[in-house]
Amino acid sequence: SKSLSDEENMKLFGKCNNPNGHGHNYKARLLISLLFSLQIDPVSGMVINLTDLKEYMQEAIMEPLDHKNLDKDVPYFAEVVSTTENVAVFIWENLKKLLPMGILYKVKVYETDQNIVVYKGEETISE
Repeated sequence: SKSLSDEENMKLFGKCNNPNGHGHNYKARLLISLLFSLQIDPVSGMVINLTDLKEYMQEAIMEPLDHKNLDKDVPYFAEVVSTTENVAVFIWENLKKLLPMGILYKVKVYETDQNIVVYKGEETISE
């Protein structure tokens, strides 16, 4: 965090506090809402076309984040600490712009098998 001293960063982030960065292989899962307000297409039987969803995921997640140094290559993280929580918010906000209103229910980001963040808009739940 740019707002903390080197000592404060080390205390807060431990081994993740590396001036040259460190890598993660994040996994993200999206849950699409099947609320009563959403219509299932009678022809396709889908709320959203899966081909379209894959394209939205490519644009919202893979293009801006895949094989990138989040702190150096992604403008959003120039001012926002690149924690898993903030990665989940970034994905949510990007997808929300592309998906039909009300369809995105939650984003689940796995930093590791033990460090998982679930984000549902303004509500964040750690698992």
